[in-house]
Amino acid sequence: MARRGSGEGSIYQRANGRWVAYTRLSDGRKKFFSGATRRDVQSKLAQALQAQREGTLVTVRDASVAQYLERWLGAIEPSVRVRTHESYALNVRRLIPHLGRSRLSALEPAAIQACYAKLLHRGLSPRSVEQAHTVLHNALRQAVRWNLLARNPAEAVTAPRPRRRELLVLSEEQVRLLLEVTGDDRLHPLWALLVTTGLRAGEALGLKWTDLDLEAGTAVIQRALQRQRGLGLVFVQPKTTRSRRTVPLPDGTVALLREARSRQAAERLQAGPLWQDRGLVFCQLNGRPLDPSWLGGQLHRVTASQGLPSIRVHDLRHTAATHLLTRGVHPKIVQDLLGHSTITLTLDTYSHVLPSLTRQAAVHMNALFPEGLAKSGGA
Repeated sequence: MARRGSGEGSIYQRANGRWVAYTRLSDGRKKFFSGATRRDVQSKLAQALQAQREGTLVTVRDASVAQYLERWLGAIEPSVRVRTHESYALNVRRLIPHLGRSRLSALEPAAIQACYAKLLHRGLSPRSVEQAHTVLHNALRQAVRWNLLARNPAEAVTAPRPRRRELLVLSEEQVRLLLEVTGDDRLHPLWALLVTTGLRAGEALGLKWTDLDLEAGTAVIQRALQRQRGLGLVFVQPKTTRSRRTVPLPDGTVALLREARSRQAAERLQAGPLWQDRGLVFCQLNGRPLDPSWLGGQLHRVTASQGLPSIRVHDLRHTAATHLLTRGVHPKIVQDLLGHSTITLTLDTYSHVLPSLTRQAAVHMNALFPEGLAKSGGA
């Protein structure tokens, strides 16, 4: 039988029947894997060899939790979105002061539970600690796959359960007031677009005039604008595959976008050589992108001056979805309009609307009964 090449690993069976495999590391040490069957260790060895080729195999002897988490962040960086990786890194920074010095192989559920208690005591919200738990659980699950741990200690830990945040939604009268009082505002078309289509703010700020067909009344969502750490404002791919979509525009929104196009042409002439042509629908007076984080303050200024609820820009998306559902639009259509990845996400997010929809269904069923019986309620 042909011998394995250097670094290809070896498999053998011990006298007790257990199977063992190992691969030789670059520093000459051997990394061992064991299992009940040859197939078990073959699978573990194959995964380790692949990780070794990709540079993701953790080879530090008795690696600390901090060393492992930093290596894990580097390994997953190419496969996740930039903002997702930033979120993971933030949570790792929160965990390391409490768990970082522990050896990965000695990490116990009790230590993790104590870490969460300290984070809560420090002032982090239950939601933030829950996110840290999710990141740690995912990282340790990968450690199990890389055969660094026999089990995931985070599975035996109870994460804080944050209270479900009540969605803030503007009523129809409040939406009309918002659009009325911002009529002369340069951002008026943007507020109208967000509250009538449910677009994410980054999607709206990433729109270019070439994405719009104002004759057909549609907008194609194929990029988003976001601020990334160390890079500033960048255009990125839509959040999910379903986020890349074509959205119908109400006639009123189309009319406002036409006005915005004419106003932008005048601004372009006024800016002269200072104009930076990015083709953006919504931009600064010199054509450069608007910062998504800047919008919140502008919206708060309007709502505070008019006695409207203090809402986030993202709440305009919730407002659009809620009004669509309460007017009887099928949740599947709402899912497509919002670009949600699953119908479950849509239903879970807007579960507050379902009771009224259920009552409407009962009212509709009255049509099946004789008129007198339906009115009397069966009395």
